[in-house]
Amino acid sequence: MKKLIAFTAITLFLVSFTPSAKKMGKSKWNNLFDGKTLNGWKVGANAETFKVEDGNIVVNGNVAHLFYDGPVMDHNFKNFEFKAKVMTFPGSNSGIYFHTQYQEKSWPAKGYEVQVNNSHTDWRRTGSLYAIQDVKEVYVKDNEWYTESITVQGKRVIIKINDKTVVDYTEPEGVERSASEAGRRVSSGTFALQGHDPKSKVLFKDIMVRPLP
Repeated sequence: MKKLIAFTAITLFLVSFTPSAKKMGKSKWNNLFDGKTLNGWKVGANAETFKVEDGNIVVNGNVAHLFYDGPVMDHNFKNFEFKAKVMTFPGSNSGIYFHTQYQEKSWPAKGYEVQVNNSHTDWRRTGSLYAIQDVKEVYVKDNEWYTESITVQGKRVIIKINDKTVVDYTEPEGVERSASEAGRRVSSGTFALQGHDPKSKVLFKDIMVRPLP
């Protein structure tokens, strides 16, 4: 009986100091793309813009947005570190939205867009917090893989290209936006990859997120 009580006490002690699965998920990197399918992602109009080839999400076609709709954090992120490997082709445009929500069509009204564009006619280049804090410099080349990362904590947004900070923006308290940009605010939500136009082709892989407190 004494051995049973001692064993139970030790077990309870160990359980009390073992992180729950949910807590562990909040501190580690989580892969949002399995490299084989679009499971956990959702797209409305022009779904054919997105496909998986050779372990990459290939984006090429009419305007469309692929929203993360999977189980990690129930696809609702507030503070986080996000990173993905990206390759652009000449003349291509795309983007990564955060704090957004699913829309059937058109450009997402909610959340911020982080630009993916090294040589498109749009002058806002890769790493821009689109139309909020824009980048004119080109830090990476077409036809080469690079890492684009986004960190959000509180009102602060940091965007890095290959570990180089290109945007460090803190949203002002009570910020005012135009009617067309009313949803461009730090809040919470999911991520989305942008299909911009039929002449643009962009690849994404190793799409990861680490939730922050």
